[in-house]
Amino acid sequence: MTAEFDPGFLFGVSTSSYQIEGAASEDGRGPSIWDTFAATPGAVADGDTGAVAADHYHRYRDDVALMDGLGVGAYRFSIAWPRIQPDGSGRIEQRGLDFYRRLIDALLDRGIEPWPTLYHWDLPQPLQDAGGWPARDTAYRFAEYAAVVHEALSDRATRWTTLNEPWSSAFLGHATGRHAPGVRDGAAAVHAAHHLMLAHGLAAEAMPESLLGISLNLSHVSPASDAEIDLDAFRRIDGMQNRIFLDPLLRGSYPEDVVADLAAVTSFDHVQDGDLKTIAAPLDFLGVNYYSPPIVRGGQPPKPSAYPGSETVGSVDGGRPRTDIGWEVDPKGLQELLLRLGRDHPGVPLYVTENGAAYDEPVHDAARISYLDGHLRACASAIERGVALRGYFLWSLMDNFEWSYGYRQRFGIVHIDYATQRRTLKDSARWYADLIRNRRL
Repeated sequence: MTAEFDPGFLFGVSTSSYQIEGAASEDGRGPSIWDTFAATPGAVADGDTGAVAADHYHRYRDDVALMDGLGVGAYRFSIAWPRIQPDGSGRIEQRGLDFYRRLIDALLDRGIEPWPTLYHWDLPQPLQDAGGWPARDTAYRFAEYAAVVHEALSDRATRWTTLNEPWSSAFLGHATGRHAPGVRDGAAAVHAAHHLMLAHGLAAEAMPESLLGISLNLSHVSPASDAEIDLDAFRRIDGMQNRIFLDPLLRGSYPEDVVADLAAVTSFDHVQDGDLKTIAAPLDFLGVNYYSPPIVRGGQPPKPSAYPGSETVGSVDGGRPRTDIGWEVDPKGLQELLLRLGRDHPGVPLYVTENGAAYDEPVHDAARISYLDGHLRACASAIERGVALRGYFLWSLMDNFEWSYGYRQRFGIVHIDYATQRRTLKDSARWYADLIRNRRL
C-alpha cells in the first residue's frame, strides 16, 4: 500500500554533540558529565568515550555535504554547553560559538534548515560538582546559557529545542545510574526531572521571538493483561514515562496519581510557587522521540528501577522482532502514541524528532529499511487520521557513540569506520533519499 507525504512535510536527520563531535579538549571546551562518566571504569562498554567519536567537529563540512546529497530539509543537532561555558556559567568561549556559527552557515548555504537543541545530556562538570540537575540553581544557569546561545545564533536559526529527553537525564542519570552522572537516588531523580522542566520554561523566557519546543521520549505503554494489578502497572509507568512531563508542559500541573505514587520517594516540596506556570509556557511544537513500547506487569519482585515508586513493575516480552540493542519493534505503537497526543493535546504541532534502529549491518542494512518503512507508514496513517504531525527526523545521520553501549551499537544511515573516519552511505541512506525525493513509500 502506498503512503504519501505532502510537500510541506519536513524530512530531517538527528545527531547530538557528545555522540559525534569529538574534539573533547579542543578550543576551550570544558569537561562534561559524560566525559567524567565515560572515564569511570565499567560505566561504558569496552571503556569507550566520546573523545573522538565521529570527529564531526573537524569534518562537519563533509557531513553537511552528505546531508545535502540525501536531500534532507533540516538537521537537528545539539550544542555542547561545555563548548560555550566551560565552567557552566560566567565566561563565554567564543571559539565554541564560532564552531556552531560555521556549522549553521554551512547548512544554510546548502538550503538545510538548522534545528539546534540546547541540551542533549552533556552538562558541564563544574555544575555537576555544584549539585547538578537535582539542584535548583542549575535551571537558572541553563537559562543564562540559553540566552547566550540565542543572542549569538538567533540570526541564523529560528526553530529551537530546549531539552532532549529530560526523562533520560533525570531517571537514567539519577535513578538507575546507567547514564551520567551515574547517581542512584529516587528523590534526586524526581528533583532533577522538575528542575529540567523548570530550565525549559526559564529558557523560553530567555529566548523571545523564537519558535521553541522540547523533545520527549514518549512511550505507548500497554498492560500485560486486564488484571487490576497490570492495569495499575500501566497507569504507574504511563505516569512516570509520559504524563510527568506532558502534564506540566501542556496542562500546568503534575498528575495527582503520580504525586501520590511518589509520596514515599519525595514530598514535592522542591516545586515552588510559580514553577508550573513557568514550565507551561506555550509550545510552538512538541518533539516526540520513539523507539520501542513497553508491555508492563505488576506484582514483580522489587528491583532497581528507572521509575521510582514503581519498583515492583516489570516488563513483558511481547514476542515482537528486536533490534540489535534488544528493543522490540512495533510501528503500531508510534501510530497509537501520535493519535493519543493529537486527541489529548489538540492544536500542538508535532514532530517525530528521533526514530531509528540499531543494526550491525555495515552497508546493506535491509533490517533498518524495514524498520523505517514501518514507522514512517505509521506516521502517514496518523496524519490521515487528523494528527498535526509536521515532520520526521531520522535517528541517526551517522553511527556514533551510543552512550553506555559505547560503539557497539550502530544507529546511523551513514557507516563510520572509526579507525579511519571514512563515511559510507548505507542502503538505508539511499532509501531515505528516495523517499524524500518522491514523498511516498
